Amino acid sequence: MRLATSADRSQVARLVAARCDWMERRGLPSWRDSLDDLVAQCDNPDGDVWVLDSDEHGVVGQMVVQDQGPPWGWTAKERAEPALYLSGSVTDPAVRERRPGTVMALWAVDRAARLGVPWVRRHCHFPEVARYNRTQGFTLVRTEQRTHARLFMMARRAERLDLTRVFREGTPAQPGQGR
Repeated sequence: MRLATSADRSQVARLVAARCDWMERRGLPSWRDSLDDLVAQCDNPDGDVWVLDSDEHGVVGQMVVQDQGPPWGWTAKERAEPALYLSGSVTDPAVRERRPGTVMALWAVDRAARLGVPWVRRHCHFPEVARYNRTQGFTLVRTEQRTHARLFMMARRAERLDLTRVFREGTPAQPGQGR
């Protein structure tokens, strides 16, 4: 994982287009209308857009990692607690068997622990994605009904993880398998 740069734009465009194709073939809502915006995140001056870069495949994932989440979905007490907040995760379906989404999430869990931040939080729109996030050790905190969407608010305690096998093999590190 590394910070995204302008030089990543073409690879991020490729991976987002591949994800859109994958979603559309399955009849799922696509991000195609947001493709340009997702690619433009590579130029984010705030330094909160990260990419998963593979020696073999190039950029295979992009994720926003911020130290403040949205004002909705979390209690005042939760918002007052330090946390990394994950959003905008996009991965290349061509390397799906390597579980790049899990690799990125577990990297964030380890990064939060290294930074002394106790929580990693995220939300998603679909129960299937919430189930996938649970395989990464996230728990469902609550659901939040927004105007046009039901959101699954999820959290995981930060912990140091040995990510060697995760990056090399796509093997998930489970909670408690830290250093």
